[in-house]
Amino acid sequence: MRIATWNVNSVAARLPRLLAWLGSAQPDVLCLQELKCATDGFPQDEIGELGYETAAYGVGRWNGVAILSRVGLADVSRGLIDEPGYSGVSEPRAIGATCDGLRVWSVYVPNGREPGHPHYEYKLRWLEALRATVAAESSKERAFAVLGDFNIAPTDDDVWDISRFAESTHVTGPEREALAALRSAGLSDIVPRALKYDRPYTYWDYRQLAFPHNNGMRIDLVYGDAKFAGAVDDAYVDREARKGKGASDHAPVVVDFTL
Repeated sequence: MRIATWNVNSVAARLPRLLAWLGSAQPDVLCLQELKCATDGFPQDEIGELGYETAAYGVGRWNGVAILSRVGLADVSRGLIDEPGYSGVSEPRAIGATCDGLRVWSVYVPNGREPGHPHYEYKLRWLEALRATVAAESSKERAFAVLGDFNIAPTDDDVWDISRFAESTHVTGPEREALAALRSAGLSDIVPRALKYDRPYTYWDYRQLAFPHNNGMRIDLVYGDAKFAGAVDDAYVDREARKGKGASDHAPVVVDFTL
């Protein structure tokens, strides 16, 4: 099977690219983030023509997540256990489903803005809700994986120049400790185990020629339990999907596995 995650940065703006990529990459399951559309506005008909069932969760301009599957889509869950809101609003940032024996979650972790900002505290609370959900869901008798835009670079090597990130989000101790809490709940960071090259960045800012200069970050992650990790055959970051006019600022991350 092939599973992938991709922050598309507006599914409406990126729909032609998304449809073309589904046709060429042929993932069995795709987790999407930053839909920027309401649930009823998700292009399920166009995607369905390619053989995919869809489950989406969105409210409009910001956020939004989805799971696409051509191997079955059941037991859909929207939102985390005890998930916090921001400024009194519950945001669509997590959706789970079962796809042919694999329990999968697509997540879009809050950015955090800057340390000390209320959004940063919200990010840490949200990550704790994710840990609680992982602990509850991954104990079941099935493989489990959580994929998405985590807005955290796990190590200093996962950013192009750590000196540029002093006092910034994405690299702070509390954020990385939250990832460690996921690992303590039985998950592992899948992609570095399978990739055959260093610094597999997944995000490059649109500004200052970041992509041509490879000034990127690895913040789109695949975390899986022992069943999933033991089944992984290969993985790659599809840099080609980041090239050209009208691309998302993120590239898809793809994992092949055999359960």
